[in-house]
Amino acid sequence: MTSSHCLLSLLLASSLGSHLVAQTAPEALTSTAERLRTEASRTNGAYADLAWLCDRIGHRLSGSPQLDQAIEWAQVRLKAAGLVNVHTEAAMVPHWVRGYEAAELLLPTHHRVNILGLGGSVGTPKGGLTADVVVVGSFDELEKLGPALKGKIVLFDVPYAGYGHTVVYRHDGAARAAKFGAVAALVRSVGPVSLDTPHTGAMDYDPAFPKIPTASVTIEASTQMRRMQERGERIQLRLEMGAQTLPDAPSANVVAEIRGTEKPEEVILLSGHLDSWDVGQGAQDDGAGTVVAMEAARLIQGLGLKPRRTIRVVLWTNEENGLRGGKAYRDAHRAEFKNIIAALETDSGSEPIKSFQLELRKASPQAKADALASMKKLAEGLAGFKVTFQLGHSGADVSPMVAEGVPGIGVEHAGTHYFDIHHTQADTFDKVVKEDLAFSSAALASFAYALAQSDVRFQ
Repeated sequence: MTSSHCLLSLLLASSLGSHLVAQTAPEALTSTAERLRTEASRTNGAYADLAWLCDRIGHRLSGSPQLDQAIEWAQVRLKAAGLVNVHTEAAMVPHWVRGYEAAELLLPTHHRVNILGLGGSVGTPKGGLTADVVVVGSFDELEKLGPALKGKIVLFDVPYAGYGHTVVYRHDGAARAAKFGAVAALVRSVGPVSLDTPHTGAMDYDPAFPKIPTASVTIEASTQMRRMQERGERIQLRLEMGAQTLPDAPSANVVAEIRGTEKPEEVILLSGHLDSWDVGQGAQDDGAGTVVAMEAARLIQGLGLKPRRTIRVVLWTNEENGLRGGKAYRDAHRAEFKNIIAALETDSGSEPIKSFQLELRKASPQAKADALASMKKLAEGLAGFKVTFQLGHSGADVSPMVAEGVPGIGVEHAGTHYFDIHHTQADTFDKVVKEDLAFSSAALASFAYALAQSDVRFQ
């Protein structure tokens, strides 16, 4: 009997008593997990796929020809891996284009300032705009200055204190500054370090106030202007941005499956997002997550393992500036929510997986604790990966489903240097470690397979 058949028999025996499963299932899963890990290291398929995606297609902003190419490429790769029901599911996506952009400091000294327009920003008037800069360190400081900001460029110089805490200045800064008559808004890059590399990302406007151009500046430039202001010097900057939003464009999620042998209607969903920002190569965000999800399914298929439940790969479109792919999937698949056992998403870089985080939006505290205990019990055979299992956040693309009760599981990677290069020109393939992608692919495959073989339900 193969190790995979052994694991199947043991997990099916769960109805006979938890003691038997607790004794034997982890050993069987350990054997299967080792086979998956050996195969991942032997083939390094995720690494090869990511190299192609980055080098031959590159960055993949929603509405771009590159994203269309990536969607076609992913279908070819999933079919070649032997997955079935490979198809696309349509979604209309925002189509924002950056255009030409430049900035230069005019006073108190003259030099170029490296910027990246924020996704969704409007452009400057033709020929650009010139205005004095006022540096603030918080929304409270902005509010206190109030009318004094009219006609000024507001710079939010807010030190990085974790992505979730600091990103609000990127997202809401322009709207808050426009309230007081500012003509443009700049934001210190949302990241811990910079090598003159600004970090872009999504922003949004408040319909109650004018839309003003907004861009990120480097940590170097932001802190320099802070020092100038503290010395009482006048800061003047010229800003030119050709950004514009075009009509929505057609796009699609990519879907493929390993059909379950006994419970094909029950689904384990593995996912990452194909789109990226229009800088760098989108290697960390989220090329790595995309190829790890693909490779996990390919490893299971390639070893001839036969999951009882269906394992479905979904590669999302438009995570970065709209979540249109996740929302379209929610709307199209609402009837099967009761049979989506878990929706997993990997979107935190290429370093090794460190944890699986279960998110149950509609469960009671006790139900969440019981579900987490079930997940930990199921995964005892993954001890060799040294991953942890906890309650937490699942992921942006699966969040529309999770909000309606689908169990979400976030696949969290180590992320030691993820935000150093997040949304920058430096997000390129050379930062990726081959062994890390192999490890993560095997860990995800092992967990997904164990879940597919079990009768566990989290809701």
